[in-house]
Amino acid sequence: MASGAPLILGIESSCDETAVALVRGDRSIVAQAVASQDAHHRPFGGVVPELAARAHVEALAPMIERVLRDGGVGLAQVDAVAATAGPGLIGGVMVGLVTAKALCLAARKPLLAVNHLEGHALSPRLIDPDLRFPYLLLLVSGGHCQLLAVDGVGSYRRLATTIDDAVGEAFDKTAKILGLGFPGGPAVEAAARDGNARAVPLPRPLTGTDEPHFSFAGLKSAVLRAHATGAYAVPDLAASFQAAAVDCLVDRTRRALARMPEATALVVAGGVASNTIVRAALADLAARHDTKFVAPPPWLCTDNAAMIAWAGVERLALGLIDGLDAPARPRWPLDPSAEAARGAGVKA
Repeated sequence: MASGAPLILGIESSCDETAVALVRGDRSIVAQAVASQDAHHRPFGGVVPELAARAHVEALAPMIERVLRDGGVGLAQVDAVAATAGPGLIGGVMVGLVTAKALCLAARKPLLAVNHLEGHALSPRLIDPDLRFPYLLLLVSGGHCQLLAVDGVGSYRRLATTIDDAVGEAFDKTAKILGLGFPGGPAVEAAARDGNARAVPLPRPLTGTDEPHFSFAGLKSAVLRAHATGAYAVPDLAASFQAAAVDCLVDRTRRALARMPEATALVVAGGVASNTIVRAALADLAARHDTKFVAPPPWLCTDNAAMIAWAGVERLALGLIDGLDAPARPRWPLDPSAEAARGAGVKA
């Protein structure tokens, strides 16, 4: 353990997982815990915001106590508290952020109001001390699909976004179409293992075009139409969809790599980055471009508090401390100056 390394308490509550972690500036994870809400939302086939916020309220305080106890420290020994301040389901974001503010006020600690997307963007640096700025980030999750130039902490240039569905959203909706259950991403990947990825002719929207952005709505609709014919087995549909989605990700990322020759690495983060087929295809793309490839371990790709705490470490080192009036934000782009993408709307 490095002498004097700051200790950050991280809180994540932006969607349907309550998470708390203690992370030191030397990259050691002292303690962490994640409480999944899958059982709450499974009967509805998706996340119900009101149920999610209530579950965060019930779980958060006991989790903070447990993580501090597991870490063998008291709140007085924590150097700062980092909490997700957005984007996300506003009820859940408010629960975590208000809790962090209360802890900071009571213990007189600095508050670090973290952008959830920045947590994902910086998470690879938690596990790879040699990862240097700038790098190209493919951020893929249930709500986001973006290519970003990560120039430094708090400095991001959006190179591409989705003009309709995020890729994780497409996985979830495909799972629902095929009756595979919730959460959809892992269910599709599991079903695809028994399928033929070439069995179902599906489109690869925008691939091979000069358009830099992503599109997955047409692919999802094509799965719906193919399934309605009754001509294809569910595993074949899952495998064919997954292959098409991966082809789209690789094609768009290849274009972005060409636009960013200064990139030190190709990095993938976000919940969809835990998909083994996605990771393998991107690793192959990086190898073909003689570029370093970095992917956090799967547990660090899904929503967790270790990445929020680490983003807090990085921000604290630069003196980027927030006031107790920091707002909770349902939307919070990493690159607010990016030109609105055609049809992107709130997904930009």
